[in-house]
Amino acid sequence: MESKIPKSKYCLRHIPHDHGYDTEQLLKFLPTEKEFAEAADIFSQLCDSTRLRILWLLCHSEECVGDIAAAVEMSAPAVSHHLRVLKQAGLITSRREGKEVLYTLSDTKEAKLVHQMIDGVFAMKCPGKKHNKSEIQE
Repeated sequence: MESKIPKSKYCLRHIPHDHGYDTEQLLKFLPTEKEFAEAADIFSQLCDSTRLRILWLLCHSEECVGDIAAAVEMSAPAVSHHLRVLKQAGLITSRREGKEVLYTLSDTKEAKLVHQMIDGVFAMKCPGKKHNKSEIQE
């Protein structure tokens, strides 16, 4: 049986029981299926412990595949696969520096939220900026 409720984000849906929360008005702001799918994709990246380790590192530094592989104790091809998935999800970006490609967290609201979540889960106080080797040695 097909639903008679329009699938528009802005439709008024009839909610059968009024529990005092004005749900019909709230539903005017219900995100679209596409927006929920995009959010689910971002959250799915956090379900893999390897991706979490890579994201944790890239939240706080800019690294090449070889360094990421050494840090997470995986092969470079395996890390490259995870980086490709994270990049497709929009959570990380890359830039070329000579022969190397360096990866870091994207400057998007979604990536910043993931950064906050990672720091919160691991009870870590973020230094607030990325550090390069010369800054750490000072």
